[in-house]
Amino acid sequence: MLRTEINELLTQTGPGTPMGDLFRRYWQPVLLAEELSANDCPPVRVKVLSERLIAFRDSEGRYGLMDEFCAHRGVSLWFGRNEEGGLRCPYHGWKYDYTGQAIEVPSEPETSNFCANVKLKSYPMIKRGDVLWAYLGDPDKRPPLPEWEFITVPEGQAYTSKRLQECNWLQALEGGIDSSHVTFLHSGSLDSDPLFKGSRGNAYNKGDLKPFFEVVDYEGGLLIGARRNAEEGHYYWRVTPWVLPNFTMVPPRGDHPMHGHFWVPIDDENCWAWSFDYHPTRPLTEAEAAAMRAGMGVHSANDENYRPLANKDNDYLMDREAQRRGETYSGIKGIALQDASLQESMGPIVDRTKERLVATDAGIIKARQKLRKAALALAQEGAEPVGNRTQDQKVRSVAIVLPADQSFVEGIGEAMVAKPGVPQTTV
Repeated sequence: MLRTEINELLTQTGPGTPMGDLFRRYWQPVLLAEELSANDCPPVRVKVLSERLIAFRDSEGRYGLMDEFCAHRGVSLWFGRNEEGGLRCPYHGWKYDYTGQAIEVPSEPETSNFCANVKLKSYPMIKRGDVLWAYLGDPDKRPPLPEWEFITVPEGQAYTSKRLQECNWLQALEGGIDSSHVTFLHSGSLDSDPLFKGSRGNAYNKGDLKPFFEVVDYEGGLLIGARRNAEEGHYYWRVTPWVLPNFTMVPPRGDHPMHGHFWVPIDDENCWAWSFDYHPTRPLTEAEAAAMRAGMGVHSANDENYRPLANKDNDYLMDREAQRRGETYSGIKGIALQDASLQESMGPIVDRTKERLVATDAGIIKARQKLRKAALALAQEGAEPVGNRTQDQKVRSVAIVLPADQSFVEGIGEAMVAKPGVPQTTV
């Protein structure tokens, strides 16, 4: 269990909080590129780390991310006119460029330098892959641009989605590094979901209900190894990398695309669950892409605001008969919503003073410890956070069968390192 003050430190990410300051030292995904699909398209509201912002793409294709509210009278710039190189407030015509700098105040004399002294808070936003990334931290400490493999593979080899998750970011992250629940919660989906079925690893998952966990520290975060029995004298290892503060990857299954997540706080009670699939050596097939768009695998079917169609308001469309028949273990359809439904059921911020952890929670325990240590080291000593180096981001998850006397770290060797054109290590 956690003391209340530690739980608060880990879950609160607003401006000025230790965890919020830690998050602000990393590039975070904030929009899909499709949300700002063309120059001068309508602006988009963005709420991230408890800040209300507005994003737009100007006439020259430059991306802007700035305070949502006009400096004049506080009007939301979501109502603004995106035209001729800037975003104009419709109330009195004040206009801002993509950096948040006021460039026109029509009521002022032409000789006035009033504009020069008006600038909205703004943050850099760039496109990498099919995602728009923002950096909300100290400009002098800006890290290198993101280099995750899913945004650097050739076009056609990756797909990214996002969905609203109505709980604190840490509940979602902890599900992402908890491999033991797969044996139960996802057991009905392993052999039916088109992005999971057919893998030899599925049989290992369902055949051993008591995985052994080994967690290894590495500079960017943790490697979380879940060991299950395989053929005689061998173990099946699923190795999940977690990179600070909020990146996880799911170990692969067969030749299916690899997948993973970012868990990005909107505020302390909601987050965006970013989900990606990619294949390192080939384009996605049309069948794979169609399944992802339909909400299969780690994705979900959403409304126009990226809220899942199956949500807490309709009890996630739970089907008790399907649960009874064993088609789905929890009665919820879809791997993503199977996770989200239970994580949201804990409440907006789970009270971790009441939990009773066991050996299979080793990855969760060590991740909390590492997050707390990193946040306090930054707050108290100005220590640079880990996970921002390119080599930390060039990481893969691994599924592998190894001899029983071989450690998983020794056995996977360089398999966890993302190398262009090299296949994933998978079972």
